[in-house]
Amino acid sequence: MIKAKHLEKGDTIGVVSPASPSWNRSEIIRAKEYLEAMGYHVVIGKNVNRTKGFTAASEQDRADDINEMFARDDIDAVFSTQGGYGSAQLIDKIDYELIKKHPKIFTGFSDITSLHLAIQKFSGLVTFYSPGMARFNEEDLSDYTKESFFRTLGTAEPAGEIKKADPKKWIHRVSGGVCEAPVVGGCLTLLCSSLGTSYEIDCKDKILFFEDVDTEPWMMDHALCHLRNAGKLEDAAGFMIGHCENCEPYDYKPGFLCDITLEDVLDYYLEPLKKPALYGLPMGHGDDLATLPLGAMARLDADNKTFTILEAGVI
Repeated sequence: MIKAKHLEKGDTIGVVSPASPSWNRSEIIRAKEYLEAMGYHVVIGKNVNRTKGFTAASEQDRADDINEMFARDDIDAVFSTQGGYGSAQLIDKIDYELIKKHPKIFTGFSDITSLHLAIQKFSGLVTFYSPGMARFNEEDLSDYTKESFFRTLGTAEPAGEIKKADPKKWIHRVSGGVCEAPVVGGCLTLLCSSLGTSYEIDCKDKILFFEDVDTEPWMMDHALCHLRNAGKLEDAAGFMIGHCENCEPYDYKPGFLCDITLEDVLDYYLEPLKKPALYGLPMGHGDDLATLPLGAMARLDADNKTFTILEAGVI
């Protein structure tokens, strides 16, 4: 894996919208002002929030913004505004050789999973599963999320243990054991969508991280069954399941009649593998989101319920 230079005050952040447009256009204005007040420079991509159907601009326009930000010598990092829908449309329009020659910090989560997988596979760059730029304002950026983000991107030191945001929260041990391996993954729905494509996730001897949002337990079952049938669960060295926001039956009226929880689904698919597996750390769609360097070495100690990043994601 190759790594980008760490982020420091005075650096210039390029902003792109690979997926959906912002719900409120002021989100990007607020984020720009917030980051500039911290001492960074911010350049907004030409096509951010131009809105075409479900997405923030046309496929080519969104891809052009990403390629331009990686090509420009005056841009130090590339931040995605948010997830939503549409990143997978850009896979064949990204210049991966350009990214390889000009490695920069690339951030985003949820739907941006598709781009994380593609950039890692075709460019070999460590990327960051982290909050979208739209969250960067006094109202929406929690102290936990802010501290994790700037610590992970701002120093060429390992991020260390991913701790609970709330010490009262429960971490579920699906299966015990310890492993050390690179961490890969992202939003579960997008991981499944990668199967059978050129950017299909590679779980071989990796710690598979996943999370999701607004997904009923039977849908999670469907996704994990898909990964099992594709051999991905058997390939993985271990499993780190982040906080899954609102992954319960909709209005307690499930689309498929069942009486099981997400924990039951995880136990069903992962416990028989006898590989270390934990569920519940703040790496998902909740208010608190730890920044995760995808491709970096990590240690999953399910016996002691700890997950530790062993390798810096930047230089």
